Amino acid sequence: MQKRPFGQTEEMISIIGFGGILVTNTEQSEANKISRYAFDQGINYYDVAPAYGNAEERLGPAIQDFRSDIFLACKTGKRSKVEALAELHQSLEKLKTDYFDLYQLHAMSSDSDLEEVLSVGGAMEALIEARDKGIVRHLGFSAHSVEVAVRLMDQFDFDSVLFPVNWVNYFEGDFGPQVVEKAQQKGVTRLALKGMAKRKWSEGEDRSAFSKCWYAPVRNEDEAKLALRFTLSQPITSAIPPGESALFDWALDVGREFIPVTKEEIETLKDLAIGQDPIFQHVA
Repeated sequence: MQKRPFGQTEEMISIIGFGGILVTNTEQSEANKISRYAFDQGINYYDVAPAYGNAEERLGPAIQDFRSDIFLACKTGKRSKVEALAELHQSLEKLKTDYFDLYQLHAMSSDSDLEEVLSVGGAMEALIEARDKGIVRHLGFSAHSVEVAVRLMDQFDFDSVLFPVNWVNYFEGDFGPQVVEKAQQKGVTRLALKGMAKRKWSEGEDRSAFSKCWYAPVRNEDEAKLALRFTLSQPITSAIPPGESALFDWALDVGREFIPVTKEEIETLKDLAIGQDPIFQHVA
């Protein structure tokens, strides 16, 4: 598995991350198996959140044997200091660890989210306090808004941003490159989501084959791998694939044998993106 540096540190993390949704609603034995398999394939970046159902409860026991060998990221969806600290400690307990390598504000999507977390008594105070106490090592955020992500990076020196970096979003929605560019300028590590997404689900469309995806993923293996290679060809450190096992297996293949996309392949993706309904769009 190829690895890239996390920011300016000497830490190297796998270019494919393990999304905690993979183990949501699985039996513990299956969670153990999936988590260990990923580690054995060279993945050392694991990301989870309280919002992912029982993923924390499943992942905690599953990573016990190799916790010290991985980069474990978690998140809080709370916006106040008191609630964020409480959620942080609940996550530590569920994941059976005494620290997180990365702790993130989860799903920062609106101006009110930003104002609340940065206000006096806001969640940002919890993250800073936890870092000062050594409970978390790095601070980051995930976002689904270009404007909010850019404003957050202007107002605090985050270590990382977790953001959708996706071919259809780029070509049909003009969504994503602004955040990657801003993060580069600020020296913020770029972590990617939604690399294998294709479009929004259509009304009434059968979703049973991909029940853990709130969007329609790329179903063709070659196209899915090309889409993820596009994401990894951007100036990012790592990409977290969807929480579906088949897509995760394809992502592992990409991570082992990654080569950047060619100009011809970019043109192919542009053609494939035409007419697709991007899951996110940027309205300037």
